[in-house]
Amino acid sequence: MSRILIVEDEERIASFVRKGLTAGGFTTTVVGTGAEAVDYTVTGGFDLVLLDLGLPDTDGFDVLRRIRKLGVDVPVVILTARDGVHDTVTGLEIGADDYVTKPFRFEELLARVRLRMRTERTADLTVLDAGGLSLDLRTRRVSVEGSTVDLTAREFALLELLMRHEGQVLSRQQVLSHVWGYDHDPGSNVVDVFVRALRRKVGAERIRTVRGMGYRLTG
Repeated sequence: MSRILIVEDEERIASFVRKGLTAGGFTTTVVGTGAEAVDYTVTGGFDLVLLDLGLPDTDGFDVLRRIRKLGVDVPVVILTARDGVHDTVTGLEIGADDYVTKPFRFEELLARVRLRMRTERTADLTVLDAGGLSLDLRTRRVSVEGSTVDLTAREFALLELLMRHEGQVLSRQQVLSHVWGYDHDPGSNVVDVFVRALRRKVGAERIRTVRGMGYRLTG
């Protein structure tokens, strides 16, 4: 199982990312300081590091410089509220592999993580299949009983979440967190709207409503 180190001192974001990655099958460790990040990265055997720049004890760029100087070549994806071109270029020049700007949706972060993971396990997750549905994560194509259907980016993310948890009931809150990100409005009915749209495209019988609980993909 692939291991990811999350370096983030903001508890809300760290929890959001950890829960999403854990649900996706990754093993996660969370640290909140630059010193811990260096220690864990050097000794922990991680497959990828999610590194926030705004750490309480040092700048994330300094952490990145230190681990690269120590010869650690683990993929590093930077998380930051800074959206300037200069910061992006600086991060990439000193050894970052990718850059995600806050606020972000979990689907975007997950796509970057999959892209940068250097394990055989990544290849195994290229295509998801469930009850006549096929979802290709690489080409972003979806087929129903062999026929291709067109989905929006958000519909694709919703279907992917349901397929990864086939047979399990997912609450609206879980769906909002995974598909719409940590800045979602918990009172919104956007999940219901997108579920209805997705049902029209993949078949209403495939996505069941569990009253008072949420939604479940059936095979």
